[in-house]
Amino acid sequence: MTVRAATYNVRGLRDSVPALRRVITAMRADVVCLQEAPRLLNWRARRRDLAAGCGLRVAAGRRRGGVAVLTGPRVRVLHAESHLLSVIAGLETRALAVAVVAVEGVRLAVGSLHLDLREAARIRHATEAMALMRRAAARFDAGMLLGGDFNEHPPQPTWRYLAAQLTDCYAAAPSGDGLTFTARRPRHRIDALFATRDLRVVSCGGVAAANADLTEASDHLPVLAELRVVP
Repeated sequence: MTVRAATYNVRGLRDSVPALRRVITAMRADVVCLQEAPRLLNWRARRRDLAAGCGLRVAAGRRRGGVAVLTGPRVRVLHAESHLLSVIAGLETRALAVAVVAVEGVRLAVGSLHLDLREAARIRHATEAMALMRRAAARFDAGMLLGGDFNEHPPQPTWRYLAAQLTDCYAAAPSGDGLTFTARRPRHRIDALFATRDLRVVSCGGVAAANADLTEASDHLPVLAELRVVP
């Protein structure tokens, strides 16, 4: 059985929402990890409307931190939780949204994370997020999938920390060049999906959507992975 999972920084819906809906719809994803989800005026309704317009629903995520998990029609949500990560003076509030889901009998703890521009904050928050993810996964005997905008490149410390414990999906089964930022001139791979090693990565890369939509929907490109799991 294959699960389609995606991660996407949607820049607070400040770009073309119709283009964004078309890109997310093109994913045909079972789970979508969002970063920079709306968190100001009417944030709940804006998240809900975006999800509904793509045939999805909001499974997890609160206002602060701007992270959320959306799920598709064949996904059953077993549990949802949101956590504020440790506050660091002068830096933006960071959070982790977690949805524990069942897809045709397979359980997954799916987390969405957006790390800081400062390296020390990134490693601190990644460590906290991994502990929270492990706790949720253990409680439900679930595999783990973490999607996010990590604001650093694969050779850097936080990326190495995550890749030592989880599979970097793109590195395992790359499709395309993997670059995600900026959408108009992609030169960096700072967005990624990481999965527990019991989930076999079939492919990971970009989304087959119109280039005009990809450049108008956000300043980031999404990452989509196909994962093969056994119930």
